[in-house]
Amino acid sequence: MLKAFQKLLTIVLLTLLVLFLSYQGFLYYRARDKMPVGMTVAGVDVAGLTLEEVEQAVTARYTAPIRVVHRTEEIDMNPADVGFVLDMEAMLREADEASQSENEWQAFAEFVIGRSMEPVVVELHATHDREELRRQVEMLASFMDQPATGPRLVPETESYLMGMDGFLTDIEASFPAVELALYEADLEQRTAELITVDEKALPFDMTLLEESINGELQAFDGLGSIYILNLETGEELGINADVAVSGLSVVKIAILLETFRAIDSEPNSDELKLLNETGINSGNYSANLLLDIVAGQDNAYLGVDILTESMQRLGLENTFIVTPYEEPDRPGKGTLSTPANQRQDVYTNPDPTMQTTAEDMGTLLAMVYYCAEGGGALLALYPEQLTPTECQAVIDIMAQNVEGNLIRFGVPEGLTVAHKHGWAGNTHGDAGIVYSEGANYVIVEYLAQPNTDWLIHDISFPILREISREVYNHFNIDAPYFPDPVIEEESVEPTPETGAMPEAIPEGEATEEAPPANDGGLPPGVEATRNSVVQAAI
Repeated sequence: MLKAFQKLLTIVLLTLLVLFLSYQGFLYYRARDKMPVGMTVAGVDVAGLTLEEVEQAVTARYTAPIRVVHRTEEIDMNPADVGFVLDMEAMLREADEASQSENEWQAFAEFVIGRSMEPVVVELHATHDREELRRQVEMLASFMDQPATGPRLVPETESYLMGMDGFLTDIEASFPAVELALYEADLEQRTAELITVDEKALPFDMTLLEESINGELQAFDGLGSIYILNLETGEELGINADVAVSGLSVVKIAILLETFRAIDSEPNSDELKLLNETGINSGNYSANLLLDIVAGQDNAYLGVDILTESMQRLGLENTFIVTPYEEPDRPGKGTLSTPANQRQDVYTNPDPTMQTTAEDMGTLLAMVYYCAEGGGALLALYPEQLTPTECQAVIDIMAQNVEGNLIRFGVPEGLTVAHKHGWAGNTHGDAGIVYSEGANYVIVEYLAQPNTDWLIHDISFPILREISREVYNHFNIDAPYFPDPVIEEESVEPTPETGAMPEAIPEGEATEEAPPANDGGLPPGVEATRNSVVQAAI
């Protein structure tokens, strides 16, 4: 009985197995045009799909947007926008060939058990435009980044708003993840997180001032040469500061200093008259008389040679005077060669007989300032010829120069500004020491138009004044200066009292400030010749 039952059960099982295999064979036959079990195309499981369905499935995966994460923001990026293209023809061909090449019995067995003993993998064939992808990432970053900001002036409140921290996308570090996401089949993994780098708020330094000054200079059809020095910290800024420019009356600062170096005691009344006329009223004639004092004889040409040699010893290698003011040129010595005037990349058409740079003049002013404080290079180089009192006297003389359209007009009224201005032909400039609450600083500013013989003051003066104001505000962030627009408008026109230039000078006479009609304030009886003045002075 048991054996009969076992035999019946075996027959039933065999019958069921035959039926099952027959049914599976029927299903397998119907699925012969579909992809075998275990096949993936571009990472997509395509088992049981026709070639047409394979194309649809793969295309759907890879045309889906990738998600770009930027900190807390998420942005979808369309692969087509970055030139992503699938080579479906190649992938379908490989898939079809792989499905046709399988052993029938092995393929049937895998179909029945639903598992492939040798999975068929068709790799992804696709390309994209890397440059366009990078551009897209950069564009997204530009919208989402928050660069650190620096302090900025808020005119409405007449105060500075301090900078704020920010963050920037590291494009190079982020790009591989975005590129990888394009080739990811798993929709959940088609995400790329951009790497950002935190930035600290920009410090309140000369970089911001440089940007501001350059903004002013963009309005000028010529070259601006600027030098700024914080006398308390040593921080400096130079914009074309090593470019050769005409010496103008600005180099009279050196004449004042060399005069004090030449005299052995306090200046007498005659010498003081000459010093004041030169430093305050910018007298050319008196400047030449001071050069006679420097020479120790009636020879201003020797005086400029001594001055130039002194400047060289101080390291001011770009500063020289070959010919005194309004004197005939020297035969065989029309100019000097310096590192600044040998440059080929920039040119200001400087006066060949009298040149300097903004940096040289700024450095000289700093030397005078530190000398007055009891230290610095001047006292080290000339310990027996200069004293702090004499250096302070140079500053005091320049502080009485009240010409107000340049450095002075860029700072509040009543502030001590020891400066020497100068202009002639195509170059206007001013150099001085400003004593302010925020810091004592040197400012030297020149504007030159090398392609013209005459620089119009209506163009140059407003720019020079505004640069001065920006420098003052940089050093006085707690109390910036905003001049009254009405007063500013009234002060645009220079007047004879301020030593300013006339509206026009006949051709051939476009020289430095014209000499005074008389001796420039010399005492009676010593105005006939330079020689008589020198004799009276020394």
